[in-house]
Amino acid sequence: MMHSHKPAAKKHRAILAYGLLSVLLVSHPQLQAAQTQVNKDGIHHNGTVIGDDVLYSIGGGRAVSMGGAASMDSISVGAGWDTNLICGDMSLNTTLQNQLNGATQGFKSIMSNVIKNATSAVASLPALIIQRADPGLYNLLTNGILQARLDFDRSKSTCKSIADRMADIAGGQMSWGQLAEGVALSKAVGSKDAVAAIEQAETRRGNHGVPWVGGSAAGGSGQAPIRVVSDVTRSGYNLLNGRDVNDRSAIPKNSCGNRLSCQTWSSPQEAETWATKVLGEREHQTCDRCTKTQTKPGVGLTPLIQEEFDTKLQALAALINGTKPTTAEHLLAASSQSLTVTRGVIEALRDEPDQDLLAQRLASEVALSSVLEKALLLQRTLLTGRKEPNVASNELAQQAISTESDILSQEINNLKTELELRRTLAGNSPMMLIQRHNDRAAGSLGVYQGDPVRNRLDLIQQATPEGQPR
Repeated sequence: MMHSHKPAAKKHRAILAYGLLSVLLVSHPQLQAAQTQVNKDGIHHNGTVIGDDVLYSIGGGRAVSMGGAASMDSISVGAGWDTNLICGDMSLNTTLQNQLNGATQGFKSIMSNVIKNATSAVASLPALIIQRADPGLYNLLTNGILQARLDFDRSKSTCKSIADRMADIAGGQMSWGQLAEGVALSKAVGSKDAVAAIEQAETRRGNHGVPWVGGSAAGGSGQAPIRVVSDVTRSGYNLLNGRDVNDRSAIPKNSCGNRLSCQTWSSPQEAETWATKVLGEREHQTCDRCTKTQTKPGVGLTPLIQEEFDTKLQALAALINGTKPTTAEHLLAASSQSLTVTRGVIEALRDEPDQDLLAQRLASEVALSSVLEKALLLQRTLLTGRKEPNVASNELAQQAISTESDILSQEINNLKTELELRRTLAGNSPMMLIQRHNDRAAGSLGVYQGDPVRNRLDLIQQATPEGQPR
């Protein structure tokens, strides 16, 4: 009877031990399987990680560096403009006739001014009387006038050459003003008078601006400034959508079709805002007493990735915790064009012990993908906008757009390099350490699974004669 109670006692003790273990698991938080909690920098983690290699195999908690940035402020296709009139239609006959007749500030007016500003005795006599009364004085005055004219021309040509050298050094600070003066000269030479054309061009200088996007003048007095990034982005956006380059209206979704530009930005203003936030802006004016150049720095792509990450993580969290159903619309809100989040991914994350870590990593990759898509689309938009005739014929604008496009390419390459470096470094020493730890743990189990005697069953059957009990 005593032996019959032993199995029941063992069973009772096992039940008590199981209950005690359950109480310990519930009461001790460190023994529970907790979700991974990732801090703000996305590198270190808190809590129990079911698989330590998860963090390093995916390359860390974030795809690339992310962070905010402070607000930064500034310290139909138009026809191209014609430059064939510059100096080509100047007439020597018309110039000489106007000089002798006093139509322009030339021989007659200079002679009169010299005579009037001489001594009172000389100023009271006409030039012909001076010639008859004192031929030597007349010749002296004439030679002085000719010499002064030569000195004036030499000084002016020297000034022009210095201005050209300064334009080469100062770049956009002075080149736009010289361009505006050249445009004014091209319009002034229509009078056929070389002297009048130069005077008119020098008087107007840059107040009439330069032909810009759509054919209208910009940068002059009372005109809109030349905004290289904004204006070229607007031009490219409208050209990609088959509209007039200066159209500022939004494009309805039902009229967009499958065009990426209007799917990404609903209006030219949205495209301009995104472009200037990334690349900044440089405004040029050519008028007198105007601030010639104003700049606004861009923040780059990193802060925009952070903003997109916050949006995508909220959409992803709502799908994981069941706040929003996994409909196509809600899945699209958590996805990008090239990295789609499917219903299967959401179901897998719901059952994942390292849910927080992997969800934030997924959101960062979706945010990176979304911002890079917009950056590449912006490059395509700038490439199209610089083909507008007024921009295409402007070498200063071409150089400025090339510089901005190169900066954007460098930003994209930097993000690509950082992503590859994070994956390489995270998968190097940490993964090797974890692998070696797992190998040592597996080797220390000490459980021998094989039979020390080979074919033991066959040997027993061979040793036992048939018909005899074994």
